[in-house]
Amino acid sequence: MAEIAPSLSAQTDRSGGLARLLVAATVALLFAGGGFLLHVEQQGQVIALLAAFVAVFALAEKVPAGRRIAALCRAHPGTVNLTAALSILAIAAVLREEHYTLLMMATVALFATAAAGLTLQMAFAGVPNFAGAAFFAVGAYVAALLGNSGIPHLLVLVIAGLAAAVLGLVLLLPVLRTRGHYAALVTIAFGLLLRAFLEVNDVLGGPQGMKVKSFSLFGLDFSRTTEIGPYDVSFYLPYALASCALFALAFFLVRRLETSFVGVALDAVRSDEVAASVFGLSIARWKATAFLLGNAMIGVAGALYGMMNGFVNPNSANFGDSLIMLSILVLGGLGNLWGAVVAAVVILVIPEKLQAIQEFRLVIFALLVIAILRFRPSGLMPRAVRDFSALVKGGSR
Repeated sequence: MAEIAPSLSAQTDRSGGLARLLVAATVALLFAGGGFLLHVEQQGQVIALLAAFVAVFALAEKVPAGRRIAALCRAHPGTVNLTAALSILAIAAVLREEHYTLLMMATVALFATAAAGLTLQMAFAGVPNFAGAAFFAVGAYVAALLGNSGIPHLLVLVIAGLAAAVLGLVLLLPVLRTRGHYAALVTIAFGLLLRAFLEVNDVLGGPQGMKVKSFSLFGLDFSRTTEIGPYDVSFYLPYALASCALFALAFFLVRRLETSFVGVALDAVRSDEVAASVFGLSIARWKATAFLLGNAMIGVAGALYGMMNGFVNPNSANFGDSLIMLSILVLGGLGNLWGAVVAAVVILVIPEKLQAIQEFRLVIFALLVIAILRFRPSGLMPRAVRDFSALVKGGSR
């Protein structure tokens, strides 16, 4: 028995190592395809890549081998996250001189960060927020006001998040006292009111908006960075890396909340408020917590977005951008942050890549969205159902 046990242990280790290797190869291949999609300009190549991605998702859904690989990816989240981080660094290094590609990469990361905030609110706590762009703009305006004040820009990002969270307090009372469509209407009204306020407020630049100072970190001005060591780089490269780092931070925070008692409480509140209150959960407190944390994330992302673009105006708070954020959340799969990244690429990058088709561009984009919602109504990568069977059987979780 003493000889058999080490043999079984070694076999298990080899099997686990091969599984992680397969997961890493799959994730790296998907990110390589995404990086190539960001780079290519030929319409034929873009359409071929889209067809390849659709085929990959279909195989992962229909073919037993595809389902096993998808299950392995879900079983090894650490390998997935590490490989994704390394892949993003590799893509940024390869595309370091391409301004527009890095701009799109940063935009996807910042909108995915905003989607992480909406995930806390809508997917976990069930609190609707149709004013995501408004809180995004609040962060950008705070960056415009404080950019030249001498406050370190990292602290400006924190203040922008706090400002968005504090402004969200205005909405807390009506949002907590209403449900469903009525709560959604409250947030829509807030977004419209904020935009009207910004347009008539001369202190904030009125309809013309305000300039936003570029982001600086430890004396490094991102907008003046043209080389790193011996390599020439685009000034969007630091923004792309900072945006991806911000998304990684939001990803870590949301995942930690999801797997803690906070996530369990939010799930309970969203699923059945009456049952949750019977077990002693404060519905108002948990909803308020999710709403404020989510708005803070959106505000921080908006501040960095404003610094990257160099200006902000009332159009940044328009209802259309709020719908784009919601589309990213729903199309990716409620509660799945990697799904939000994929959906952000679909919604933000593909329309830009298919501009040369002119009038057919929106038709193809619409057909793509309809096809995704038809064949995957829960989104591209729906959130896995929380499993408490191990607890029932006396396991550790």
